[in-house]
Amino acid sequence: MVNLSVVVPFRNVRPYAPDTLRSLRANAAEGIEFVLVDDFSTDGTEDLLERAGKDIPGAVVVRRGEQGGVSAARNTGMEAARGRFLAFLDGDDWAAPGHYRELLAAAEALGCDFLRTDHVRCTGRARTLVRVPEGRRGTVLDPRDAILPAHRSTSVDYAYAWAGVYHRRLLESGVLRFDAALRTAEDRPWIWRLHREASSFAVVGLTGVFYRRGVAGSLTRIGDERQLDFIPAFDLLVEETSRDPDAAALLPKAVRTYCAVLHHHLTGDRFEPRLARTLRARCAAALRRLPAGVLADALDGMDAARAARLRRLRRRPAAVPPRLAGRSLRPSPGRTEAAR
Repeated sequence: MVNLSVVVPFRNVRPYAPDTLRSLRANAAEGIEFVLVDDFSTDGTEDLLERAGKDIPGAVVVRRGEQGGVSAARNTGMEAARGRFLAFLDGDDWAAPGHYRELLAAAEALGCDFLRTDHVRCTGRARTLVRVPEGRRGTVLDPRDAILPAHRSTSVDYAYAWAGVYHRRLLESGVLRFDAALRTAEDRPWIWRLHREASSFAVVGLTGVFYRRGVAGSLTRIGDERQLDFIPAFDLLVEETSRDPDAAALLPKAVRTYCAVLHHHLTGDRFEPRLARTLRARCAAALRRLPAGVLADALDGMDAARAARLRRLRRRPAAVPPRLAGRSLRPSPGRTEAAR
């Protein structure tokens, strides 16, 4: 019987995959499987995974026939997973020895839909503990109650899929799947969907996942058009939340977060001039799509400089070439949608 499936997508991470695979070997235990998904690697990562499939107890290798991105790779892994619970790890990160046994034990003891955990952020040799923004630990909570208030960071702002464990019933209801059209920021609508659709969750003080920052080739480091997918990701988040029975209460948080992320990208220096112009145009269009009243309240609640910048941007006339315009994304199915 498989109690826990750990889904690990890999895509051209040969320099880092050995650390990941060694950490999985140190977590091997009865009832735990590792679903290693090769997202059409071309740098030799696929050879490492083939060997790992033979050497690591519980490892199952799944190869995709084309590159699909992390969302598609996670979905592929979940389709192959057999566990009562599911967890995620990225192919360039690693886990402490015994972490998944402890995670499974906590999930079984608390009996809720999903757990969230702290993690360690690794930048070069530096190590930083990053905590879930929720003070109540080891207590079963209502996920909806952890979305608000709008003016401070809450657990929906802690969107790391690999920092937790999820009961299989969330997969079977469609809540756990990622939108495969999103090449980045896929975890933002996903974590909101979890908090709106799941019935219970808890936060536990485990710090067994080590998140590697500054990886060459990572989408967090590349300033190409894929980074602009944060816009359709937040469009989807707002769209789904606007249909929720508690939309009046939840939308201010969603819109305020969207505005903060828009400003963050607008003031960065990641993009070359052509793409920076496209970013500004698409951000202006995004602001105009938001509910006017909710947006006005959100901007009133921000500091004056950020609010003024976004107001100016919203007023600018934008003409985005059709090929660069925001894509229309269908909502991913969840329990609420399935019930309609």
